[in-house]
Amino acid sequence: MRININNNFRLFFAQRLYFLQAGKKRISPPAIRVAIISMALGLAVMILSIAIVIGFKKEVRNKVIGFGSHIQITHFDNNSSYETQAISFSDSLLQTIRALPEVRHIQPFATKPVILKTDEAFQSVIFKGIDDSFDLTFLRDNLVEGEILPSHPDSSKTNVVISKLIADRLQLKLGDSFLCYFVQDPPRVRKYRIAGIYQTNFTDYDKLYMIGDIGQIRRVSDWDDDMVSGLEILVNDYDHVEQLAETLYSELITETDRMGNHYYVRSIREINPMIFAWLDVLDTNVAVILVLMWLVAGFSMISGLLIIILEHANLIGMLKAMGENNSGIRRIFLYIAVFIIGKGMFWGNVIALALCFVQKITGWIKLNPETYYLSEVPIDLNITSLILINIGTLIITLLMLLAPSYIVANITPAKTIRFE
Repeated sequence: MRININNNFRLFFAQRLYFLQAGKKRISPPAIRVAIISMALGLAVMILSIAIVIGFKKEVRNKVIGFGSHIQITHFDNNSSYETQAISFSDSLLQTIRALPEVRHIQPFATKPVILKTDEAFQSVIFKGIDDSFDLTFLRDNLVEGEILPSHPDSSKTNVVISKLIADRLQLKLGDSFLCYFVQDPPRVRKYRIAGIYQTNFTDYDKLYMIGDIGQIRRVSDWDDDMVSGLEILVNDYDHVEQLAETLYSELITETDRMGNHYYVRSIREINPMIFAWLDVLDTNVAVILVLMWLVAGFSMISGLLIIILEHANLIGMLKAMGENNSGIRRIFLYIAVFIIGKGMFWGNVIALALCFVQKITGWIKLNPETYYLSEVPIDLNITSLILINIGTLIITLLMLLAPSYIVANITPAKTIRFE
């Protein structure tokens, strides 16, 4: 007798094989469990890897940007030191830059190497001068004591904000005063008071920067009120930083200030190439993890599928005897594989999202800030990444199952039915 089997019947047949009641299930439970566990753990590791690396790159990048902005415009002849040459910006040039749609904020800054001295110790740092237009969001987010520099007219211009690292090295606390020696010829000395203490855990910068009033640097450097070390530009979208930097470089390459100085435009990646090159290497690590997890999940599913096919050799022989072709039988077992993959992916997502949520809320997995620049494992997972990981896992695993599914072609009705 020859029967006509369509795709709907094949799907129904696969469902009956997979979803039979406990004790009647005709698929080996150990084979299913191993495949599901491997798929769940592999997908969970992939999701966690993506979430951690994206979070880590974002946190480190935000710290670097917090200290140096997205784009800086400085004197063309400035070298890599923090002893900068002064430059000025006309109102018309500032308006032109502000008019660019990608620009969110513009703020002047000035830097000067200084030595902080107390009775017991001294420390060389960079005095970064800012004015009332400076975006203080980053400093506020990382402030651990005191307040950000007050901006009202009668406030003291000798207040500064230093890092907890510098304060600990100099044995200073909030409200203490210290002497600051400006490295220049002739050297000058000023006395400053600690108004606030910040901590970003980014040691390379925490040990470097003291934040104060830009007027202090102008006075000791004999600069006019419109002279600065440069401009910091914040953009709306980080993905447009390089494009905007190229645009500004092209527009300002021929411009000069009132003193005849040329402008030099650099993105944050150009200012800190080593840090961003290091962050880019993390993408390679994630790619390796994804490939390994896909291989583990794929080979586990291949083993499970082969076991299921071999356990049902008699059934395959009967279906062939009734007229079903190899393609249709392969489809039945691929449907079963989809059910197994789906269950594994479900639990993989549950495990990964639960761990991400717990870490995001509690931060229970800690890191050494001196090594990783962060005090806890960061988590950043968006819906797009989650969907792409799941779709990629499903497609790659199914593609890996196509080849072993062809084993049904080697099963003949005569041999299997005879030994039923």
